[in-house]
Amino acid sequence: MLPRTIRNFALEALEDSPVTLINGARQTGKSTLAQMLRPNRNYLTLDDPAVLAAALTDPFGFIAGQTGKVCLDEIQRAPGLFLAIKAAVDKNRTAGRFLLSGSANVLLLPEMADSLAGRMEIIELWPLAQTEINNHEFDLIERLYSGDFANSYSFDRDDFIERLLKGGFPEVLTRNSERRREAWFDSYLLTILQRDVRDLANIEGLSELPKLMQLLAARNGSLLNISELSRTSGIAQTTLRRYLSLLETLFLIRQVPAWSSNLGKRLQKSPKLFLSDYGMTAHLQGVTHSAIQNSHGLPGDLVESFVHAELAKHQTWAEQRTQLMHYRTTTGMEVDFVLENRRKELVGIEVKAAATISKKDFNGLRHLRETTPQQFKRGILLYTGEQTVHFDKQLVALPLASFYTS
Repeated sequence: MLPRTIRNFALEALEDSPVTLINGARQTGKSTLAQMLRPNRNYLTLDDPAVLAAALTDPFGFIAGQTGKVCLDEIQRAPGLFLAIKAAVDKNRTAGRFLLSGSANVLLLPEMADSLAGRMEIIELWPLAQTEINNHEFDLIERLYSGDFANSYSFDRDDFIERLLKGGFPEVLTRNSERRREAWFDSYLLTILQRDVRDLANIEGLSELPKLMQLLAARNGSLLNISELSRTSGIAQTTLRRYLSLLETLFLIRQVPAWSSNLGKRLQKSPKLFLSDYGMTAHLQGVTHSAIQNSHGLPGDLVESFVHAELAKHQTWAEQRTQLMHYRTTTGMEVDFVLENRRKELVGIEVKAAATISKKDFNGLRHLRETTPQQFKRGILLYTGEQTVHFDKQLVALPLASFYTS
């Protein structure tokens, strides 16, 4: 049993809020975490047909029948429960009364989230971070802002390839053969696309979604171009936008918005699109350990996907609240990721899937610094070497291994 770093935040939420929701993709460990948080709760899952039928038939009666503190799993399967929980909370605002978990992002389902505004705290649970897999906790976001880096970090190429291919789903980490991992990913996608999509929306063309996921995996880390994706997939733009919204609601994909300011610069406004788990990305791309091992470098888009996911995971428990964005001008100058905290301080992060670096690799970071001299805190170039190299007071080349080792 690997400990989840977000656990302490969830415990604090239960002490403060009448409703706490653990939100994340299926098979990330939500149910396990929920039961560990309060083992003496009455636990009910809406994956149980009898429980689901009762919740759908009479949501208010179902909630009224719950005594004491309760944990409701897969809450998104019965949206009517949110209004019933709201009514119950308005009568009795006892902290920690309802612990919910769900596999659909309620922030993208306004009819659910709005009903519990001011009454519910949302804890986002991603697949395991590499620090959790290593059982070595630290605040990555704080490390990037403070510049508290070690002089060197040990990097094992074969080990890193395995990390890329496995991703962070707990079940995949127990499967050592590629065949078994591939079978799990295939089964996982089939279940999500055939059952959870049907739960959220009555749509035709479910057979189009597996192909769409493969197309998105091939464009992982690229700017989202709806027109090009529509032409390639043969899916109308209006339908495509609906599909993308569904995939994002189910935590299968994530959009990273463009950073912008009021400085009058000509910036690209399109978001970058990533699959949420880099192991899933590698699976859909058909990447194998031997193929990467026998190549000279590492797949750049997959390494960038790794950095995206690890940053997003650490954001959920970091002391500093930050937004994750990207920077790109209409002339093609870009920085892969930009973190912005509440003081508007920026940390630019560029990813290079190679062990050699040069001055020109910092061009995008320098451009961001020149554009935002008052906000720019630090520029970081991640690479697969082992030495931390300071190019000046604000620009540093940092080993990728710093994301999961001390």
